[in-house]
Amino acid sequence: MGNKTDHALGMNRDITRRDFLNGCALTVGASLTTGSPEWMKLLAAAEDAPEKDPNYYPPAKTGMRGSHDGSWEVAHAMRDGQNWPDPVDDNESYDLVVVGGGISGLASAYFFRKFAGADSKILILDNHDDFGGHAKRNEFQTSKRLLLGYGGTQSLEAPHHYSKVAFGLLQELNIDVDRFHEYFDQNLYKSMNLKRATFFDKQTFGVDRLLPGFGTHYLGLSYPPEVLAQIPISETARKDLARLQETKVDYLAGLSPEEKQRKLVKTSYKDYLLQYIKVDPEVIKIFQTAPHGLYAVGIDAVSAWDCLQMEYPGFKGLELSSREDSPEQAEPYIFHFPDGNASVARLLVRSLIPRAVPGTTMEDVVTSRVNYARLDDPSSAIRIRLNSTAIRAKHVGDLPDAKQVEVTYVRVGKAHRVRAAHCILACYNMVIPYLCPEMSEKQKEALHYCVKLPLVYTNVQIRNWECFQKLAVNSIYAPGSYFNGVSLDFPVSIGEYHFPSSPQDPCLLHLLRTPCKPGLPAKDQYRAGRYELMTTPFDVFERNIRDQLSRMLAAGGFESAGDIQAITVNRWPHGYAYEYNPLFEPLDRPASERPCVIGRQPFGRIHIANSDADGHAYTNIAIDQGYRAVREITAAQKHAAISVSARSV
Repeated sequence: MGNKTDHALGMNRDITRRDFLNGCALTVGASLTTGSPEWMKLLAAAEDAPEKDPNYYPPAKTGMRGSHDGSWEVAHAMRDGQNWPDPVDDNESYDLVVVGGGISGLASAYFFRKFAGADSKILILDNHDDFGGHAKRNEFQTSKRLLLGYGGTQSLEAPHHYSKVAFGLLQELNIDVDRFHEYFDQNLYKSMNLKRATFFDKQTFGVDRLLPGFGTHYLGLSYPPEVLAQIPISETARKDLARLQETKVDYLAGLSPEEKQRKLVKTSYKDYLLQYIKVDPEVIKIFQTAPHGLYAVGIDAVSAWDCLQMEYPGFKGLELSSREDSPEQAEPYIFHFPDGNASVARLLVRSLIPRAVPGTTMEDVVTSRVNYARLDDPSSAIRIRLNSTAIRAKHVGDLPDAKQVEVTYVRVGKAHRVRAAHCILACYNMVIPYLCPEMSEKQKEALHYCVKLPLVYTNVQIRNWECFQKLAVNSIYAPGSYFNGVSLDFPVSIGEYHFPSSPQDPCLLHLLRTPCKPGLPAKDQYRAGRYELMTTPFDVFERNIRDQLSRMLAAGGFESAGDIQAITVNRWPHGYAYEYNPLFEPLDRPASERPCVIGRQPFGRIHIANSDADGHAYTNIAIDQGYRAVREITAAQKHAAISVSARSV
């Protein structure tokens, strides 16, 4: 962090912020003055059903979002042993209760209705004030236009390589992914000669220096000679960096291709650079945070083999092929709604509860305004109940003979219970053992094995983006900074939504932070990062945002005090699904023995659907796991029907 004062950075400026009471925006106006009948009615509604308040609209909230205050406290109290005695019986009975309103939970409800019938009664419970889970929508309203940002799940990555089930769901939701070739302007930044860049910060490299020409965005990382000469490192480190990029040497000579691969799989990229290529330690500082966007840890906890796949330097002489035929490289990274995959969640909700989301197309859903008051409508066969944290899921009666599952949840401080013929837990794996303590120790241990990746997706509304045009950059890699990546938003225009393609227009910047503790095993780094996120207040994020942007973009005329108009910090202490890391996992473990496979096994009438259940943090995986859970239910029903028929004979 620099030495600029809070005043100079604009910490005292009145940017877009809102105050909220029980999830409802508090606005001051003639009809909402203290003691007025209208206000008292709204307050009474907010106390028991905040979604009924006419001002309730979570996407427009700024400040701390993601795992926002009010969404996690009950779950933590449950973890710590708190009980909620005498829950209120809602006297509601369903065919299915889904715990978790993210993509997997919504997809589970969709598939269940498809197989069980249009009249199926389904209740979806979610602890957040909005549906979608990590598919979080951030809205910003300027004097000129609506700006949309993604607060979590970004894009449909390589959708033509999805399973038949996942791609089929997109089609049934009227998502034609090929239209993104038209909606995503792949030439906008190129036409303006904007490129990637790297920002070397004073605290890490001794001087603040922005070097246009190259940075990292997951695949590839190298610097041309004219840029390399300006990197603020020692001459020895500079020569080693040039050698690393240019020299074709087999640093694992004498090993077969199979032996080389195994060696790289069990060696971190950091150790490969230091022990085999023997680069100066200063070189490590440049690469340390390069894989944060994918792995939420640095090169000390990412294998050299994975870095070879991402085309990092140092492997030219090994004569090992990278993943040329991978889906990620086979398709461009353009399948992106302006709000990320929040539009996928909105399309699922539109299908489940048509009255809640107006419109009919993938285009008009982007600018549709959700009517949250209709999500939990008693007249609807399918209901979504937000601000409701499940604390218990148990069978009614003995497990072998149980015909129902009782689900207890806490809403506005009160415990409630409902019953259903089946239950799908589409929440985080590590929560499930607390919801179902009767599970076997083996299954609970497998569910606890997952440690989700902590991350922060931040959207910053700025007055205009002329500074990026002046600096000739559109994204910046910052290996030593608080946020290790800053970029202009994806240039997507769809339906009535138009990307601010003129540098004179207000726009959104996307900032990435993945807190971790280098040197520890990956899962310990994730635990440490989670603790950091839960204990970091919004003003700390804000000051780091202002300081970093001021220093990065100063040469382009950017001033945080006057140019920042709104900030939304999407905090995810329990972020994306844990993907098995070969540095710390057994290589020869059978697929059936993977903890995610053991953990997702049916428990009577309780089934599990989430991206954790497959160990991959992708939207198609969440969809596939929702489908699997529903097929488990239908298979069990078919088996039960056959058994009854056999007994009757």
